[in-house]
Amino acid sequence: MKALMPRIEITLSQIRHNARTLSEFYEPKGISLMGVSKATLGDPAIAKAMIQGGVKFIADSRIENIQKMRNAGISTQFVLLRTALSQAEAVVKNVDISLNTELATVRELSNFAKLHNTLHQIIVMVELGDLREGVLPRDLPQFIKKTIDLPNIKIIGIGCNLACYGGVKPDKHNMHQLCELADAIEKEFQIKLEIISGGNSANYEWSESAQPIGRINNLRLGEAILLGCETVNRKAIPGLHTSAFRLIAEVIESKEKPSLPFGEICQNAFGSVPTFIDRGIRRRVIIALGRQDILVSGLKPNNNLEILGSSSDHVVLDSNNYNCEIGSEVKFNLDYGGLLSAMTSPFIAKQFIGNSHTAA
Repeated sequence: MKALMPRIEITLSQIRHNARTLSEFYEPKGISLMGVSKATLGDPAIAKAMIQGGVKFIADSRIENIQKMRNAGISTQFVLLRTALSQAEAVVKNVDISLNTELATVRELSNFAKLHNTLHQIIVMVELGDLREGVLPRDLPQFIKKTIDLPNIKIIGIGCNLACYGGVKPDKHNMHQLCELADAIEKEFQIKLEIISGGNSANYEWSESAQPIGRINNLRLGEAILLGCETVNRKAIPGLHTSAFRLIAEVIESKEKPSLPFGEICQNAFGSVPTFIDRGIRRRVIIALGRQDILVSGLKPNNNLEILGSSSDHVVLDSNNYNCEIGSEVKFNLDYGGLLSAMTSPFIAKQFIGNSHTAA
């Protein structure tokens, strides 16, 4: 049977290894891990590999992904990273813990938790500079005060998010600030915060240093587990696999052509006016992959190939005059954006390597 293309090949043993290595690195520091599954569209096999590697929670930003994992029999504590007011009932019915920043949403969660006679746990996210989600530190006591007595809601922790939107680096100052806020909240309201979630894969450099961890006892890791790198400088983490996901596409044209287009240049299909370098006659390779399939900038080709550009349906490569035959395979590693779009694309088949589990 001819292999499907384009496809993404997934090595579960490498994901399991990465999760285990990171769990063993963080456990002596008193830090538990949430394995973030959103980049893999909540694939149950990948979530299972994370759990087998030692993560204590599975976290996702889409309720649909959590429902899929639950329906597949994944048994763990599920955490929702992005809570919407309109989904409050589904959150209460499917999620153990949700991250929250808005009182209106928490009140709605409370209403549905009471209706379904269940206790819903929340982590309050605090804004520490990245300017994505979070309650401002000065407003946190008032937020806790208005939340703490809501029926069927339990505040189990606080957290922050860094290096996602604003690119703000986790460091000793903002981590210390989060710890101080936890101390102040516990003292003022006489509650115990079980989880102080200090961030994500960007926290590796901070946690590797000799700086005190303080009260930080949880991190939410996606890219570190899946791609083996931290996200401050995108450096590989020692001992981790960086190619658990590989994308394979088919060569559909391979010809020697001029490197400069001929004719008057105008806008391309995406509204920009392209520029070109004259390299003379070159062997140009086209693969059956395009912007409708994947974030092309997220592809990482091997040394023999260079991405020249792309359209909706084609990626054009300079092969450095290496002869890629029609029907042959071209392999790419992926960065986080490439992984996210490839796993979401309905046009890219998913294949598990070295395992019996396969999916189209």
